[in-house]
Amino acid sequence: MAAFTNSIRSITHKAQLSAAFPSSAKVISGFPANHFKIPANNNCRRFSRGLSTQAFFFRKPKPAAEPSRPTKVQELYVYEINERDRSSPAYLRLSQKEVNSLGDLVPFSNKLYSGDLQKRLGITAGLCVLIQHSPDKKGDRYEAMYSFYFGDYGHISVQGSYLTYADTVLAVTGGSGVFEGVYGSVKLKQIVFPFKLFYTFYLKGIKDLPAELVVTPVEPTPAVEPSPAAKAAEPQATISNFTN
Repeated sequence: MAAFTNSIRSITHKAQLSAAFPSSAKVISGFPANHFKIPANNNCRRFSRGLSTQAFFFRKPKPAAEPSRPTKVQELYVYEINERDRSSPAYLRLSQKEVNSLGDLVPFSNKLYSGDLQKRLGITAGLCVLIQHSPDKKGDRYEAMYSFYFGDYGHISVQGSYLTYADTVLAVTGGSGVFEGVYGSVKLKQIVFPFKLFYTFYLKGIKDLPAELVVTPVEPTPAVEPSPAAKAAEPQATISNFTN
């Protein structure tokens, strides 16, 4: 009888546990039911969503794509003219030899005019290092590093071979102002060395050039001269704050 009573009590106790902890939460055998409960499916989904939200907020943002540089090629024409009023060029014979030799330096600065010769733009300024003297070609080969200054518009820097007896192409290495980020090349045409040179720039990496700089060039010949107004630097024949 006692055994039967204990059995009834056991069944009643299990029934009470089942009512208190429904089937949505499984009880781990051997431990009190309120210690270990496996969450129901709904709780699992909420837990999963919590992890997804946390992962979302802690996920590293993708770096913003850098804007592509313009690849449009723009041509710019300028004249460099030595008017013999800037004590340029200076010849520094570091080689201490009577003939032009490796290592000699030539700093220079000349006036810069628009390709149509109607406006004074600024100046050139730079340095040439003699690399090779060529008596048979009646000239020299230099490594040149110089800049073209365009007043408020900024400047363009170039570097490369400078031949006194032939046309050459130099690299455009950078700039400032409207020329910031520029790259490309420039063709140097010797007209009368070292007094008259004509340059054709092929510029990339910048926005459209100011209309004031985009002109139809005068054909380069030994007879070319800037307009009297440009040569006199009259206000209507110069760009804003032209470099002098």
